[in-house]
Amino acid sequence: MTGGRTYDRRRRGCLKKEDKYASGLMLRRTPDRALKNRTNGHPKSMWSGLSPAMLRRLLQPQGATLQGAALQGVLSHRRAVSGDSLPPLPSQARVVICGGGIVGTSVAYHLAKLGWTDILLLEQGRLGAGTTRMCAGVVSVAKPISIESQMADYSNNLYQQLEEETGVNTGYVKTGSLCLAQNQDRLLSLKRLASRLKVMGISCSIIKPKEISKLHPLVNIHDLVGALHLPGDAVVSPPEVNRALAVAAAGQGVQILERTSVQQVLVERGHVTAVETDRGSISCQYFVNCAGQWGYELGQASEVKVSVPLHGCEHFYLLSKPLQQPLPSNTPVVMDLDGRIYVRPWQGGVLSGGFEKNPKPIFTEGRNQLEVHNMQEDWDHFEPMLSALLRRMPELETAEIRQLVNCPESFTPDMRCLMGETPGVHGYYVLAGMNSSGLALAGGAARYLAEWMVYGYPTANVWALDIKRFGNLQSSRTFLRHRVMEVMPLLYELKVPRWDYQTGRQLRTSPLYDRLDTQGARWMEKHGFERPKYFVPAGKDLLSLDHSKTFYKPDWFDIVGSEVKCCKEAVCVIDMSSFTKFELTSTGDQALEYLQFLCANDVDVPVGHMVHTGMLNQRGGYENDCSVVRLSKNSFFIISPSDQQVHCWSWMKKHMPSEPQLHLEDVSWKYTALNLIGPRATDILAELSYVSMTPDHFPSMFCKEMSVGYANGIRVMSMTHTGEPGFMLYIPIEYALHVYNEVMAVGQKYGVRNAGYYALRSLRIEKFLAFWGQDLDSFTTPLECGREFRVKFHTDMDFLGREALLQQRQEGVSRRLVMLVLEEHDTELDLWPWWGEPILRNQQLVGATTSSAYSYTLERHVCLGFVSAPGGLAPDFVTRGDYEVDIAGQRYAAKAKLYPFSSLLNQQRRRKDQLDLGSLNPE
Repeated sequence: MTGGRTYDRRRRGCLKKEDKYASGLMLRRTPDRALKNRTNGHPKSMWSGLSPAMLRRLLQPQGATLQGAALQGVLSHRRAVSGDSLPPLPSQARVVICGGGIVGTSVAYHLAKLGWTDILLLEQGRLGAGTTRMCAGVVSVAKPISIESQMADYSNNLYQQLEEETGVNTGYVKTGSLCLAQNQDRLLSLKRLASRLKVMGISCSIIKPKEISKLHPLVNIHDLVGALHLPGDAVVSPPEVNRALAVAAAGQGVQILERTSVQQVLVERGHVTAVETDRGSISCQYFVNCAGQWGYELGQASEVKVSVPLHGCEHFYLLSKPLQQPLPSNTPVVMDLDGRIYVRPWQGGVLSGGFEKNPKPIFTEGRNQLEVHNMQEDWDHFEPMLSALLRRMPELETAEIRQLVNCPESFTPDMRCLMGETPGVHGYYVLAGMNSSGLALAGGAARYLAEWMVYGYPTANVWALDIKRFGNLQSSRTFLRHRVMEVMPLLYELKVPRWDYQTGRQLRTSPLYDRLDTQGARWMEKHGFERPKYFVPAGKDLLSLDHSKTFYKPDWFDIVGSEVKCCKEAVCVIDMSSFTKFELTSTGDQALEYLQFLCANDVDVPVGHMVHTGMLNQRGGYENDCSVVRLSKNSFFIISPSDQQVHCWSWMKKHMPSEPQLHLEDVSWKYTALNLIGPRATDILAELSYVSMTPDHFPSMFCKEMSVGYANGIRVMSMTHTGEPGFMLYIPIEYALHVYNEVMAVGQKYGVRNAGYYALRSLRIEKFLAFWGQDLDSFTTPLECGREFRVKFHTDMDFLGREALLQQRQEGVSRRLVMLVLEEHDTELDLWPWWGEPILRNQQLVGATTSSAYSYTLERHVCLGFVSAPGGLAPDFVTRGDYEVDIAGQRYAAKAKLYPFSSLLNQQRRRKDQLDLGSLNPE
C-alpha cells in the first residue's frame, strides 16, 4: 500500500521481534529506510506523519474567529514568532497563573466567571503547546473516586457549551464509552462503579457482550463477560478546547502572555507577594501553579520551597489513517481495562493508547524543556499494547498507522490530582498532577479551585485531592520516580478494596516496627507511616495472605476476628504511633483562648482531663476531629488522625494569632503510641506502675503522666478510639521498646496479643464511631452526625462555626449519619460492602455509605453513611423507613439506627438467625 508504512505480521496480535520500528498494521513489510524521515535519516519525529493541515490545527491556534481583547491575548505568540515585540509585562496583578495548558486556561476562565479581574496567565512557550497539545481527547466519568467523576461530568457539560459561548469549534462529539470486562472480578468492579455513578445521577448501565457488538462493530467479544456503558461520555479536540477557554477568559478581561517564563515566586511573611519572570517582576496576591509536568521544579524554585509531589512518565498512543470503512465520529470510546488499552475514533480511523506495566519515567534529573518535542517513538515498548489492540479489534490489521505519539504525563503518589492552597505559603495555589486525566478533570477541578480562591472553600468535598494530604516527605525524587512507576500501571489495574502500594514503603516507622514485623505484622501505609493491619499467626501462609485481594470475604477474616475477640475478652496492643500529635503552649491564657475559639467543645477543663472536639470552619463543618488533653494550665496535647498532619497544622497556623507567647509544635515524631484495648488492660498497667487503674482512681477521658516499668513520663490516657475499655500510652520514643516489652511480658498471664487496624476498624464502626476523612469532612456538621452534645451551646462563648450551627439547629438538618446493619446478607457467599454503596429508603435513593466493617459481635456487616431528605429530616424519618444497601447492583435489606446497638453489644454472641434487631432500643 502506498503512502503508509507497513510490515509483515506472521502471527495475529503479536509483533515480530525484528520489527523494531514497525509503524503499520499491514500484511506487507517495507524496508527500515521507509521508517526514516527526511532529516538526517533519523526516525520520524512525533508529528512528522501528520498532514500540514493537521499540524496547523494542533500546533497553532486559529485566530480567525477571535475578536478584540481575545485576539490580542491569545495570539501574542504570533508576534513573537514573526519578530514583533511581546506586549509589555504588567507590573502587578491580583492573580498570576503559570501554565497555558487546558488546566491553566480553565482556572483563568472560572476565576473570571466568578467576577475576579486583574488576572494574568503566563505561558513559557505557546498556548497549549505542552501535554494539552497531545492529549487523547477522551472525556469520561469512569474515575476511581466520586469527586473525580463529578469533576469529569462537569467538564463534559462545559466543553459541550463552549462552542456556543466562544464560537470556537471544540470538536465535541458525544460518543459514549464502553468499559470492557474480561473476567467476573472486573465486571464486579464495574458494577460497583455503576452503583456509585447512579448516586451522582449519571446515566450508565451494565450490558452483555452481544450489546457491545451493536454499539461498536470492531470489538471482538469472544472473551468478554460484559461491559459498563456510559452514554454521556464524549471526545473533543484538546487544543481547541484550550483555545476556547482562553478566548472566553480573554473576553472577560484575562490577560494572556506567551513566551514568558516564571522563575520563582516571592514570599514575605508567609504570603505570596510577587512573581519573578524572565521579563521582570509582577506584584500579586495569588499565584496558581498549573505548570503540569514542570510543577515540581517550579515549586522547588520558589523563594520558599513548595512541595508539589508529581513526576513525569512517557505516554504512548498511535494514530491510524482512516479505515477502509471510515469509523463514524460518534463511535463509542473503548476502554479495555484488562488489556490495558483505550481506543477512540479519530478522523475515520482510531487513536489508541494504554498504560503499560513497565512505564518510563522522564525528567527525573529535573531537566526542563521549553516545549515538549522530539520525544522518540519506541515500538518495542508499545508492542504489548499494540498486540492487545489487535486482539480486541482484529479488523485493524489492515489499517495503516499514521504515527506513534510519545508524550509526557505527570503522575502523583496516589493517582489523584493535586489541588488547593499549599500549607506553607498563603496565596500559593496548585492544580497539577492530573494522572493522564487532565482534559476530563480540567473543567471541574478548575471550577472548585476558583471557588476555593474566591469564597475561601470549594462547594464540594475535595479532601481526596487536597495537596495538603501530602507533605515534604513525599517530595523525594527517588520516592516519586519509584512510586509513579507503580502508579501508572494501576490506572487500569483491577483494584479491590484496601489496596496497598508496594513502592515508597518503610518511609516512616515506629521504633517497634522490626519487633512487630517478626511477630507476623502485615502492613498498610498512611501518610507515609507503616501501620499494622493484622498479625498472621505462626503456621499461616504469609504469601497467600499478602495477595488475598477480593470483593468477597477476605482470607484475613478469621485472624481479625480472633483479634477482636481478644480485645473484648482479654487485652490487645495496637501500635498507633502514626497519629498526628501537637503541643500548644503559652506563657499566659493565650493557648486556652485560642483553642476555645478554634474548638467547638469546651476545652477549659481541669488539668489532666481530655475533651473530644471538632475544629470547625465557618460553615460548621469539620476541618479536624481531635482529642485535646490539658497537660497544665497553659499547655495542651492535641491528637488528630494520621493523614491530618499537614492539613491540621495548616488550619491551626492559619487561625493562630501572631503572638510570641503562643507556641505550636508538631511532636508526632517524639512519641510512640500504644493502644491497650480490653478489660485486662487495667491489670497490666496496675502491675507495671504500682498504681490503681480502676475507674474510681483513673476515670474515663483522663490523662496522667506516670511510670510504666522503668520508664517515666509516660502519658497514659483512659481512651481507646474504639469505645472499648482500655488506655492509650504516649511514650517518648527512647522508651518505646522497653515499655512494649514490659507490657507483652506482664500481659502473658492476661492473654495479651498484638492486633492491627482492621480489628480497630471493626470495633469502632460497630460502636458507631465516625472517623474524619471517611465519615466526617468539611461539609459535615456536629448536628448531622449526632455530636451536638460535643458543642458548647450551653455557653455564650464564641467559636468558629457557631453562627452556622445555631442557624442549622433552628432550621433543622437535611441529612443524618446513620448506622445500617445488613440483614439477609451471607458473609460467606455475598459481596461485601466496603464504602460508597448507595443507600435506599422505601426504594428511593437517599445517600451512600462512607465506611463499613464486619461486626464480629453482631455477626453482621455494619455500614455507616448519610441519608438525606431535601426538605429536611422529620424526627422519625430514619427510624420509620425500609432501608436497603446496593452492593454492585444487588440490594440487601438493612436496619437503620441513629445510635449503636449497645444493648446487643453487651450480650453474649448469638447466631445471626436468632437476632431480632428490630426489638432493640437505641441507647
